[in-house]
Parts: sequence; C-alpha cells; structure tokens
Amino acid sequence: MPDKFDKITRSNIMAKVKGKNTLPELTVRKLLFSMGYRYRLHCNDLPGKPDIVLPKYSYVIFVHGCFWHGCPSCRRAQVRPVNNAEYWSRKLDKNIERDKKNKKELKKLGWNVFVIWECEIKKANADKLFRRIRKAIK
Repeated sequence: MPDKFDKITRSNIMAKVKGKNTLPELTVRKLLFSMGYRYRLHCNDLPGKPDIVLPKYSYVIFVHGCFWHGCPSCRRAQVRPVNNAEYWSRKLDKNIERDKKNKKELKKLGWNVFVIWECEIKKANADKLFRRIRKAIK
C-alpha cells in the first residue's frame, strides 16, 4: 500500500513526533507528583536518558511509546509499516535492542528500572496506574 502523503509532507509529519514531554509522559509525571514523589527529568548522565528519575528511591522510569519501543502486548507494536519495510524493521529492532542494553547498564549501576507503556496509560484508569507505581516504588 503506497503512502498517502508525498515525501515532503510525510517528512514534516515525522518531524513533529516528540521525544520528550509527550502526553503519556506528562500524565505519569502528574500522577507521580500527586503521589508525593519528586523527580528529575531526562538525566543525560544515565544510560538511555530515562524520562523520569527518582534518586531517593534509586528508580528510573521510562515511558515508552508502543510503536517505537515494541510493546510486547500491544497490537500497535506488532504492525510495522509496509513502505520501506527493511528500513523500519531495522530501526525498530535497534530501538528494542538499545532499550535492553540501557536497562542492563542501569541495573549494573544499581538503579531499579520501571517501564510504563503508552497503551497502559491509555487503557488504565488513574487508580490502576497509581497502584502499579505504589507497588513498584516503596
């Protein structure tokens, strides 16, 4: 199936895809703050530049987009683009491998790694996410 946009329009659309301060990330940050947690954002000195760092609890939180990071339980992550399939397959596979490597390095440094998937934020109500975070971070 050909792309319904020309190359320039597609490029402009992709350029607007945010890497920081996404709506799922802002939702998690707002919830954490309401729970009384204080955190740092996008720490450059840690592997993978975690979205949220809770130094007091030795926790880092990644808020992953399902498509970009390959959510294991989400349909959005299982369907890959058919246009330029080789490029997309290589790119998304590299993202997944990089995430595994960063998680491993963070654990070696003594950090607990917590991943929240975009689909969990959309599906879960605030109470469910609240309980999941409270259970993980003590």
